[in-house]
Amino acid sequence: MAKKTTAKQNTNNGESKFKRVKNFFTNERTRFITGLVISIITIYVGLALISFFFTGGADQSKIENVPLADLVTNRGSVDNWTGVRGAFLADLLMNRWFGISSFLILFFLGSVGAKLMNLNKVSLLKRFLFSAAMLIWGSVFFAFVFISGYEDTFIYLGGQHGYYLSEMMMNNIGIPGTILLLVGIFLIIAIFTSKRTIPFLQNVFSFGWLKNSLKRKKKETPETEDEPENETLPEEQPVREPVITPRRPVNETTVEPDEYVFDTEAEIRKAAEEKHEAEEENEFEYTIAKEEEDAPKTAEGEKNVDFEVEIPDGEEEMCDQAELGKYDPRLDLSRYVFPPLDLLKFYDSGNVEVNREELDANQQMIKQTLEDFGIRIASIKATVGPTVTLYEIVPEAGVRISKIKNLEDDIALSLSALQIRIIAPMPGKGTIGIEVPNNKPQTVSMQSVVASRKFQECTYDLPVAIGRTIINEVFMFDLCKTPHLLVAGATGQGKSVGLNAIITSLLYRKHPAELKFVMIDPKRVEFSIYSKIERHYLAKLPNADKPIVTEPEDAVATLNSLVIEMENRYELLVSASARNIKEYNEKFISRRLNPEKGHRFLPYIVAIVDEFADLIATSGREIEMPISRIAAKARAVGIHMILATQRPDTKVITGTIKSNFPSRIAFKVMSQVDSRTILDAQGANRLIGKGDMLILITGSSEPTRVQCAFVDTPEVEDIVEHIGEQVAYPTAYLLPEYVGEGGDSSIAGTVDLSDRDPLFDEAARLIVIQQQGSTSLIQRKFAIGYNRAGRLMDQLEAAGIVGPFEGSKARQVLIPDEYSLEQLLNSLK
Repeated sequence: MAKKTTAKQNTNNGESKFKRVKNFFTNERTRFITGLVISIITIYVGLALISFFFTGGADQSKIENVPLADLVTNRGSVDNWTGVRGAFLADLLMNRWFGISSFLILFFLGSVGAKLMNLNKVSLLKRFLFSAAMLIWGSVFFAFVFISGYEDTFIYLGGQHGYYLSEMMMNNIGIPGTILLLVGIFLIIAIFTSKRTIPFLQNVFSFGWLKNSLKRKKKETPETEDEPENETLPEEQPVREPVITPRRPVNETTVEPDEYVFDTEAEIRKAAEEKHEAEEENEFEYTIAKEEEDAPKTAEGEKNVDFEVEIPDGEEEMCDQAELGKYDPRLDLSRYVFPPLDLLKFYDSGNVEVNREELDANQQMIKQTLEDFGIRIASIKATVGPTVTLYEIVPEAGVRISKIKNLEDDIALSLSALQIRIIAPMPGKGTIGIEVPNNKPQTVSMQSVVASRKFQECTYDLPVAIGRTIINEVFMFDLCKTPHLLVAGATGQGKSVGLNAIITSLLYRKHPAELKFVMIDPKRVEFSIYSKIERHYLAKLPNADKPIVTEPEDAVATLNSLVIEMENRYELLVSASARNIKEYNEKFISRRLNPEKGHRFLPYIVAIVDEFADLIATSGREIEMPISRIAAKARAVGIHMILATQRPDTKVITGTIKSNFPSRIAFKVMSQVDSRTILDAQGANRLIGKGDMLILITGSSEPTRVQCAFVDTPEVEDIVEHIGEQVAYPTAYLLPEYVGEGGDSSIAGTVDLSDRDPLFDEAARLIVIQQQGSTSLIQRKFAIGYNRAGRLMDQLEAAGIVGPFEGSKARQVLIPDEYSLEQLLNSLK
């Protein structure tokens, strides 16, 4: 026993050492130091190469044909700025290898150093391929161009590598062939490096530059040459890129910013080439003329010609962002690393061991028991699962199914099994199933489920891998299509492990920018472990002290805040003409929605409520109303709810809850009534416990038996620790403010407007411009805390700028425009 304990300790110590080593090399400080060392080496080699141009001739005789180990004997006698080592390295790179193209090696090494120090965000793979291709091409090119002068200088501009290759090419394909090959390879590299290469080549080969030059000469008039010298020429005006092209005709009305599409230069050129050149010229002249008419006049009365004159204030920034391409929601935490699989323990290999003797004995017992009651079967076969084996029987003609279903207890007695479950008939198979627990059940590890190919390659929006089926396949579902989930089961039957498995699945696939959790835990101990990822994955009320909700009154406020979040998201969807969160986010990512109009990337929100029965007992109707509203309409805006309870009676799982939670998970319960309460069918009372469950997903006619994957508390701690150690957002995801019926309604009489907040005027302008009375808006725009934003809102109400608090509704903005607001602000001064 002592030996086993010692071996286990050695294993744990080995894993701990490996983890410490791994954390050391992935640490941000280690990465920065590594990048700094690489940068210093790059600078040193660069100085050696530069010095070679001036000192290479004098040093050549001192380092040529001298072994590397003997270079120290020449120490101090070389002229290279970086000593004998630098002189040798410079001669190696410049003469014997690649010539002046060797600077591309430094270009790549410098990129690596800057990347590790987080000074740039370039793709190292692309930069490596470009550097390697140009390194070889440049070596051959310079060797070919300067091949005749090699004997008169100490430096080979293309290096000996390029010299041998160019000489071989000229001997095989001649000088013209070598020129064509070099030009062709250069164009291929340019095409793969830049998207503008192909349009440029098309313009060159089609003589587009010549046509444009002729057109400009035709358009020139004598008046152009006689213009006063002090007048600004059109060429001197700044050109904005990318060009903004409206998708509908420009008229006198104001064009909403969401109607604009930010096209790249290549797309505009491609669209222009599809039209006749004459039509293109006329249309371009009409567009400029029209914009000159509509352009606002300057103080001197002259029109300000600008391609962006119709864009409202705040839109110019979006125009500049268009050249950045699509918006990346993960950019704020671009260096976030998903939890590795080795944080999860490995319990099973995924292959179920078959005990042939046990199978044969059970088959014989089932057959004998049925025959004792006058039921003859035509065939029987077994399917072995992790914890349960399914025996499918085909009865002979004339046997009533109900007669077999009534023999559950008799078959269990003959098999000496605690519980068996009869499925009569099997859906879509024409057989009768008898599920019998295995004598030696296997533990299904979360590691085997998460590492499965099915989970890794799935395309679900919110993928959940919950365990393995009776045929040992990974069981998965998309929480977005569920869309809400009811989890119930008696105490100690695996409900908490099932919730952890759901959370773990989502943490392994969704980035913090794409998913937020709202966790309500009346027991205070189930979800407290997730507090460390507050600023990564959790959402909470602005004034909440803890990210995990534990008090019933806080749970009511949080759920009502989710209702407000839901309504706010629906307003965003309506203004964006999107039907669901997926369409909305696609529009935002493609920069077709304006952040200045309140649009933002919307992460999915998964609200998990544990011990729902306890909340119903303490809060009753107050807790059920927001849950019913969220369950009824929150799916389209990406808010999904999971309710868990260990008391599945009709007082807790009411008809309203059941109608809005079509997907259910039932762990073992004590009675058939409880099973019908959860699943509307019996069977949950026949489960064997320890994670054995029946799961009914929306659209399924029958529940599926699944062995829940086991994820232990230390595994969850390691995952949370891995996430919590990384760079996070400044705060948790803040939900909208919510004040209950007891909120203060007499603010106007208690606030002293003579002692206004310094941000009062700016906050008032923000509220009036946006026409949205929201404390969270003030928080977000001015980056201030909840208490200060609340005081600002109280002062705005006292000043008559916004209306009183109206529960879940947004405050009414009482000032219609900025002119009226400025008059009010002047009167307050």
